[in-house]
Amino acid sequence: MTGSGLQKISVAIALGCVLTFSRPAAQQYTPPPDVGMHAGLDAVLDVYVREGLVYYRALASDRGRLDRYISGLDMPPAAYAGMAPETQAALWLNAYNALVLRTVINVYPIRGRSDAFPANSIRQIPGAFDARRHRVAGRVVSLDEIEKDILPTFEDPRMYFALGRGSIGGGRLRSEAFSPTRLEQQLSAVAAECITRYECFRYDPAADRVQASAIFGWREEAFTRAYSGDLGKFPGRSPIELAVLHLVLPHVHSGEREGLARNTFTMAYETFNWRLNDLTDGGGRQ
Repeated sequence: MTGSGLQKISVAIALGCVLTFSRPAAQQYTPPPDVGMHAGLDAVLDVYVREGLVYYRALASDRGRLDRYISGLDMPPAAYAGMAPETQAALWLNAYNALVLRTVINVYPIRGRSDAFPANSIRQIPGAFDARRHRVAGRVVSLDEIEKDILPTFEDPRMYFALGRGSIGGGRLRSEAFSPTRLEQQLSAVAAECITRYECFRYDPAADRVQASAIFGWREEAFTRAYSGDLGKFPGRSPIELAVLHLVLPHVHSGEREGLARNTFTMAYETFNWRLNDLTDGGGRQ
């Protein structure tokens, strides 16, 4: 073999070593110290979530960290009982979002046949929310039980917009795990972000019309109990309308605030968008 041939082989071997042994981004990630037991999920979200959308295909092929995190959620009931309330709340929010990710990648790509939902919707997975059971904090629960039975005990309806639900219409999935020490800050950001997304809140001044997320209607009792609003400023409004106003008014710009203050608008719920929040091949942006 000639010298040039040997040189080409050496270069090819060197390039192969670089490609083979380069560390993936997930292994290079260092989670913030305050996420504690949620460090594994924090790394997954940091690597595979962008602007609320998920690289499901890549996550499905590199799911070890997510599976290990979920396995760690099955702790003794006594360990959970000893946690502070904010630690318990962060646990359930993170558990829900992690379990949704696993539910999707277990069958990804989703190709459903029901005409009731988009073909790639998580709702095409039989029993995704109500029948499939998961072990968390010494309990065996469904996703619906987490949302409907457990989260209400924390009496903070902002948590419902912290749930990604595997959908465009759900809460915007964050690229970080919820942390007990930053939970108030994170939930405040979730509420503020709501008014920036058409899926959550939209005010059309020309039509004098508010479109609010269907989530407000699904969890009307929780929102009206937490956010009573000011009936004096908005006479004639229903309790849920007052709750929506209470939540969004601190975050809308001055022009919208003036329009809403006239109290002539109509309000309706947005049709919930169950299309998968998938960033693979631009799937979430279609």
